[in-house]
Amino acid sequence: MPATRDRTAAVIVAAGRGLRAGGDEPKQWQSLAGRPVLAHAVAAFTDFARVLVVLHPDDMARGVTELGGHVTLVAGGATRAGSVRNALEVLDGSDLDHVLIHDGARPLVPRALIDRVLAALGRAAAPALAVTDALWRGEDGGVDGAVARDGLYRAQTPQGFALADILAAHRAGSASAADDVEVARTAGMHVAIVAGAEENIKITWPEDFVRAERLMGKNMDVRLGNGYDVHAFCDGDHVTLCGVRIAHERGLLGHSDADVGMHALTDAIYGALADGDIGRHFPPSDTQWKGAASEIFLAHAAGRARARGFAISNADVTLICEAPKVGPHAGAMKAELARIMGIEVDRVSVKATTSERLGFTGRKEGIAAIATATLVKS
Repeated sequence: MPATRDRTAAVIVAAGRGLRAGGDEPKQWQSLAGRPVLAHAVAAFTDFARVLVVLHPDDMARGVTELGGHVTLVAGGATRAGSVRNALEVLDGSDLDHVLIHDGARPLVPRALIDRVLAALGRAAAPALAVTDALWRGEDGGVDGAVARDGLYRAQTPQGFALADILAAHRAGSASAADDVEVARTAGMHVAIVAGAEENIKITWPEDFVRAERLMGKNMDVRLGNGYDVHAFCDGDHVTLCGVRIAHERGLLGHSDADVGMHALTDAIYGALADGDIGRHFPPSDTQWKGAASEIFLAHAAGRARARGFAISNADVTLICEAPKVGPHAGAMKAELARIMGIEVDRVSVKATTSERLGFTGRKEGIAAIATATLVKS
């Protein structure tokens, strides 16, 4: 069974001094797109059961300030292996099954790479990229010979392990090991290789900051969409708003279930994709959509976003009406919209306002809704 985030810890190693990267401070604390390099690396693992950040003893106070209270700070050792062992010892006796160990100087680790490591993780798995360039051995500034590249890989992190196994391996291993895969293999563990990612660079030289910022700008695609919908009141005993049925003295008139909030949000997602609107995908002239649940429309829009590589970063819906009261139902509405879109509830906002008794909503002739959706591809 693959490892899961709720049973896995993440250890971010950032206790080194990073002198080759230049600057007035260690590379993990230098700014990248307005945040410390280390903060970017930590952000990739915030949904893991525990996140431990290993820092140089001189950096512990700064770690509290920069990283907040959402991580456990661990003082590093004299070597990288010693630093990792310090973090693993903190996890000893916990109820977690696995650990991912990541370099704090790799700020652009993709979520898909982390998922690949978790999926392959039995006792040990690590990402790597096959060497494709010709390899030379150099001496005195010149080429001294060629090196066969068959079967050679460029190692990356995070490297994943069964927690008990890698802790035992570190306790028995050498403090001079280059990485945790070396520690694991010395202990006799088989390490599965999964596909790495070119953008998962390790900040080492001054020019790497420029390269990383270029990658961040190149890969980031942010889309914003707006939606607006109106439905008139008609005879009935309830309304459906953002997927929640609410008892009311009147109903809403529409070809489907007339969920004005969900329609506006669906159109916001389509708009962010430059993909038309509900009427284009679900024509009102088509009788099969008569009385249809609007969940169908929203799920379709969210699915089209995912198919194109976008995540729904947030969604905001405002219902405009004099009645019914939305506030008591807002939590249930948020949960329902989040479920349909497949995102966290805290990325969804539902609120309501009146029009101060002005216009058709003020005269209680119907309900309007506006919505905004942000899509992000990284």
